[in-house]
Formats: sequence, structure tokens, C-alpha cells
Amino acid sequence: MSSQRPHADVPGMKLPPARTPDPASAPPLRWGLLGAGWIASEMAFSLQGTSQQVVAIGSRDLGRAQAFVGEHAPGARAHGDYASLVADPHVDVVYVASPHSEHLEHALLAIAAGKHVLVEKAMAPTAGEASQIVAAAREAGVFCMEAMWTRFLPHIDVLRQVLDSGILGEVSTVLADHSIPLWPEGPERLASPDLAGGAMLDLGIYPLSFASLVLGGISSAAGLGSLTDRGVDRRLAFVVQGPTGAVGSLATDMSASSPTTASVNGTWARLELDSMFYQPTTMRLVGADGVVLDEMVGDPIEQHRGLRHEATEVALRVAAGETESPVMPLDESVRLLAVVDELLSPLRAGAGGPTGPCADR
Repeated sequence: MSSQRPHADVPGMKLPPARTPDPASAPPLRWGLLGAGWIASEMAFSLQGTSQQVVAIGSRDLGRAQAFVGEHAPGARAHGDYASLVADPHVDVVYVASPHSEHLEHALLAIAAGKHVLVEKAMAPTAGEASQIVAAAREAGVFCMEAMWTRFLPHIDVLRQVLDSGILGEVSTVLADHSIPLWPEGPERLASPDLAGGAMLDLGIYPLSFASLVLGGISSAAGLGSLTDRGVDRRLAFVVQGPTGAVGSLATDMSASSPTTASVNGTWARLELDSMFYQPTTMRLVGADGVVLDEMVGDPIEQHRGLRHEATEVALRVAAGETESPVMPLDESVRLLAVVDELLSPLRAGAGGPTGPCADR
């Protein structure tokens, strides 16, 4: 790669158009939502106006499932248990929208019923459980994917193209954070060890996945953090390194708010992603001299319906007879959780100090 920086007036120093498929024209699938909580309602709302159809809702409480149907999915069938949801012959794909602690059981239930499955991020509390889901899906020959919706958004597609084009020069660092005050006054699922609570699986997985995308994987990681009084991770600051030697500085905290921005910094230029970087947002291409070369403005409509893009990916892959997505590969989901395991294990053991390097991957 030449060490000479391209000038700002070079035509190539522009952001390309997004190649994101139109959710309204994707092959139709019939969706069953396993869980009737907030994220399930977000999916139901996001699928409105697309080619996808929510046909069934499952909850351990039939009344709750019926209330969900009335509010979010008129015409869908309400199931008072998960076994009947996955057995519903009208369901093509199951969206697992239960707490992290239940993902393994519920994903395996859907896979055993022969259903394609989209598992809410993080795929599981540990890499070991994620590996079980992946192995079961591959053996059954059904489609399976972690619902890391950020990877399918238009501005992230543009980011991928920029990285492939090389116009940033040599990527050197990635900066990203995600902190929201969801503890101690937030949902029980984040506070409870029994529900695999904590900041990392719910919030920190976003900057980690983003860094892995940019760096081409994670070779090593180390961090510092602390636990809540109930023993789940409250905050974590961590650094990662990719196979080329580029590094990422990342952080998450569920007891405070942060800018929740990101940047990808190269020797010629950088990309700046506004808050919230993991949602549809504004992204700028900035020269090494600080001059803004181009800008992609976030779509307000997309900010409320962004989950539709991951559903579109599922529909396209299933229609093509594929069983996983190259945009969010199953092995990548497992590898990222292996990094999470190594970052969190010293904290869970009560060390509270440096988490140490993780093994090369």
C-alpha cells in the first residue's frame, strides 16, 4: 500500500451507496416469536410493511401471549407454551426472544422441531452453549443465525465497502463504547445471575462485534471491570487486537450513560459513527486533516424498524437453501462469546483485576 495519502478531491474518497436489500421484496417467511417481551415487540413492529409475517407468539403465560397478539400482531396465534409454538405447522422460522439464560433450551427446542431459527444476541451466555446450538442446527440442516442486527444495517454495509476499498489506508484503531443506565433500576434480566445478566452480553457485545467486523477477527483481548452486588458484570473496559495488529479500545457499563459512538481510524482517513453507532445513524468520512469528505445521514424511520434487515437476511438465505449467513457466520458468534468468556471469567471468580489475554483464534 502506498504511503502517499489521497487528496480530498480524489473521487474515490467518497462513501458508496448502501447495497442493503429491500425488506419489502424479500421472499416471505412465516415467523413465530418465542417470548412476548420488549425485543419481541420490536421485531413485530419492524416486520410491519415488509414481506415477512408474524403468525404466532409463544409465552409461558397464555394471557400474555394473547395480549401481545392484540397489541403487536393482530391475527397471529397465541400459544401458552413454547413446545406448541415450535410445533405450529404454520411457522417457518422461530425468533428466540427469551433471556440469554434460556437461549440454549429454546433454540434447541425450535431446531428439534425442524424450524429455522434466529437467536437474539448474544446467542448464548457462553461459547460452550453457543457451540451446542450451532452443532444442533448444522446436524438438523436448518438455518441458524445470531440476531446481531447491526451487521445488516445500511450504514454498516457502507462501512464494509469502505474497508474493502482501502480508502482509509491502513486501519490502525477502532474505538467504540456502549453504556446505558439499566441497573439497578432496570429490568431484572440484567440484574440477575440466573438470567445471565450483566452489561457485556446485553450492551458490550455490540462494540465487541463491531471491532471484530472491522479488524477481521479478534486475536487477543484483555480488560478491567467490576461486578454488581449480585455478581454480574456492571462495567468493563477492554482492548482487543486483530490479526493484522490493529487494535480496538472498547467499553460498556450498565450503570451510566456514554456517547455510544464509534470510529474506525486509518492512516489516510477515518469513519466516525454518531450515537447510537449500532443503530441506523449518521456516519462521516473524515480526512487525516480533519476535513469531512462525505457523510451518510441516518434515516429516522430506520431507527425504529432496523430489525427488519436481519429478518430480510434470514429470508434471503432460507430461500437460497443456505443454512447460515456469511454476514454473521455461526463460527463468528461462537468466537466472540469465547472472548466474552475470557474477559468475564476473572471477574466472575472475584478477581476484579486484569482479565488477561485470551487465546489466539
